[in-house]
Amino acid sequence: MAYTQLIYQIIFSTKNREKVLEPEKRDILFRYISGILANKNCHLYCINGVEDHIHILTHIHPSIAIASLIKDIKVASSIWIKNNHIFDRFTGWQSQYGAFTYSIREKENLIKYVNPT
Repeated sequence: MAYTQLIYQIIFSTKNREKVLEPEKRDILFRYISGILANKNCHLYCINGVEDHIHILTHIHPSIAIASLIKDIKVASSIWIKNNHIFDRFTGWQSQYGAFTYSIREKENLIKYVNPT
C-alpha cells in the first residue's frame, strides 16, 4: 500500500478568464467539487475562488494521477453547471491548470492563503 503526505494546490480558470463565477453561487460549486474529491478518496482541506478561477487544497489518493483528477473535476463540474444553470454566462474551464505540491507541515499556511478570513 502506498503512503503519501503531499498536499496539492490546484488552480484553474474559467474559459478566457471570464468573470462568471458569481459570489452568491460559488459555495454550491465548491460543495459539488468536494463531492467529486470525496468519491475519489481524496481529502479536501479547503476550496475557494473568485469570479474567474478557483483554488483547491487537497490530498490526492496515491492511485490517482493529478491530470486525470483535474480533467474529471473540470468535465463533471462543467456539465453540472450548464445542466443546472448555476452560472448563466459560464462557457467552460480553460484547458490549462496549475498544480503545486506542498508538505503536510505547510498545510496551515496554505489554508490561510486559499481561504483568508
